[in-house]
Amino acid sequence: MNAAALTPTNRVLTWCLHLLLIALLVLAMARAVTGGHPQAVTVVAVALACAAVYVAGPVLPRVRTSRRAAAWWLGAVGAVWLVLVVLTADAVWVAFPLYFLQLHLLPRRAGLVAVIATALAAVTAFASHQGVFSPVAAIGPLLGAAVAVAVVWGYQALYRESEQRRRLIEELTATRADLARAEHTAGVLAERERLAHEIHDTLAQGLSSIQLLLRAAERLLPDASGNAARYVGQARQAAADNLAEARRFVAALTPPALDGTTLADALERLCATTSARHQITARFHPTAEPAPLPTAHEVALLRIAQAAIANTIRHAEATTAEITLSHLGDEVELRIVDDGTGFDPENLPAPDPGEGGFGLAAMHTRARSLGGSLTVESAPGRTALTARLPLPRSTEART
Repeated sequence: MNAAALTPTNRVLTWCLHLLLIALLVLAMARAVTGGHPQAVTVVAVALACAAVYVAGPVLPRVRTSRRAAAWWLGAVGAVWLVLVVLTADAVWVAFPLYFLQLHLLPRRAGLVAVIATALAAVTAFASHQGVFSPVAAIGPLLGAAVAVAVVWGYQALYRESEQRRRLIEELTATRADLARAEHTAGVLAERERLAHEIHDTLAQGLSSIQLLLRAAERLLPDASGNAARYVGQARQAAADNLAEARRFVAALTPPALDGTTLADALERLCATTSARHQITARFHPTAEPAPLPTAHEVALLRIAQAAIANTIRHAEATTAEITLSHLGDEVELRIVDDGTGFDPENLPAPDPGEGGFGLAAMHTRARSLGGSLTVESAPGRTALTARLPLPRSTEART
């Protein structure tokens, strides 16, 4: 009787059972009134009481959710029916829907005992009204009880088999999903391994060679304190930093700039390094106390800042760049503003392997991969790039 567990088929069967019992009670009342029953008023009153008690069951939430309450309700219906069957033989047929209720609401053994007791009560009451016991008269209630037991137990067996099949299908679906995830993970790992080998054999080796060549050139410079030596030293340091980045990427670790520090510290160090190596003044402005972010967010924001500063140095001809990191409740915002020549964000040249042009597209991809957004506003004298990333509900500090 749990409504939450009823399927459409169960609802139809339940309503059919309700209508059958009410129809049999109405039939008993009608025959008592039209047949001139000496206690017609009492029969009608008891039948109405039986209908009221029965209707209370589906209405009361306790009866729908508690097996014990349902058993008490069923006992009350049975007690009123016993009174009614003592008054009129037409109430014998109400036993048939009662069989189904008893088998459905009571445990298997208790339900069978209740059905047998109800059938014996119906046979006894019918024999009492007839004045004589007839085996033929006992066939109806007993046969109805047997049919009810066979139907309900058969339905329960089919239902258990259907549930087992449903669980097997769910397990199969879950297994397929796990297999698909495992295959996807294996594909991702294989692609990452391929990229790692490619980066190790090309970029990392090239940066290592550049670093060695610059170190040799630095030793051969006649004036170790001149600008040339300083530029060579900066170039060697840049090659060393990028070599470390490439090696950490190969090892699938976080960027070296984030090792043992926060995103705010990494951004401040980025500004200091940029100002020291290039003809531009870069400043970092945290708008609030730095809060720990998930590693994926810190890596994405640091990469976006590095790419934006690199674009500013390469294309904007700017003299200043301002980086602002803000925590806005459920999201974090990174904003990079420069005073360069600007560009048209809607009319960018297509990326070219030789000339570049992948930076802005890569920044968009990084932001979208974490459910965020990246916007660019540009005009001569001012270009602003804003990246916003939503934070998880339970943001954990990076280990």
